[in-house]
Amino acid sequence: MNWPITLKQFEQYLRLEKSLAGNSVEAYLRDVRKLIDFLSLKGHQLSPEQVTPVILRDFLEWVNELGMTPHSQARTLSGIRAFYKFMIMEDMLHVDPTDTIDAPKLSRKLPDTLDFHEIEQLLAAIDLSTPEGTRNRAMIETLYSSGLRVSEMLDLKMSNLYEDMGFLKVTGKGDRERLVPIGRDALKHIKLYRESIRCHLTIKKGNEDILFLNRRGAKMSRVMVFTIIKDLTAKAGIQKTVSPHTFRHSFATHLIEGGADLRAVQEMLGHESITTTEIYTHLDRDYLKQVIKDFHPRS
Repeated sequence: MNWPITLKQFEQYLRLEKSLAGNSVEAYLRDVRKLIDFLSLKGHQLSPEQVTPVILRDFLEWVNELGMTPHSQARTLSGIRAFYKFMIMEDMLHVDPTDTIDAPKLSRKLPDTLDFHEIEQLLAAIDLSTPEGTRNRAMIETLYSSGLRVSEMLDLKMSNLYEDMGFLKVTGKGDRERLVPIGRDALKHIKLYRESIRCHLTIKKGNEDILFLNRRGAKMSRVMVFTIIKDLTAKAGIQKTVSPHTFRHSFATHLIEGGADLRAVQEMLGHESITTTEIYTHLDRDYLKQVIKDFHPRS
């Protein structure tokens, strides 16, 4: 068993069985290649099944000395764990060398959010007298109403908008599809954009079904959306760093604060694991502590 052949089999498993997107597959392969580079540098002539926990600890110490952040170290270890779990599953190996390896301790940074007043402030700063303003209002309403990732919003197709049912069909990470509710206000502004702005664009080939387009009739870029939101934040006088993802965080936080079921929020956000969604329960606890501090007479 050698590295190139096993790595190729791992890649096929990620693409075909796990149905991961190209970028995710490359990230996993990069993690394993870091380990291969370490073995080569240290002069270890070892096949994948000969790697021991001791060698893996030396590897983590090495990447730490290179200045890799704890988050990057944890991500790399996660990729190597996936590689060895694949080998166990395929009966290439019987003992997983990553089982006794602890990931670096991470401090969990809570995402920035906007309260409802700040969202209304930002929406009010949009100039609806311009074609771009009408489109931007529809985009931001969609981001906040459905908790979409910016890539999901940019890839949104008109054929996947079910207005009568109040749902969007969204393609998320790993090409996984999910149905997400969308609110009345968002639908109202999407309809306004489609009927008064989008219908007058000369649409470039291949973009006929894409909902949000730039003035040249082509799909918008992530950079363009980030810039629009940055400019609107400054115009609204909001002293926070706001990105498209801030609306996703705000969507989830406001649902949790309102008492929404965690599993339902997980489903709407398209999180594969509920542990990812659980970060919003920390936000909720901070909110509850603030309520006690502000309103309890003995706080």
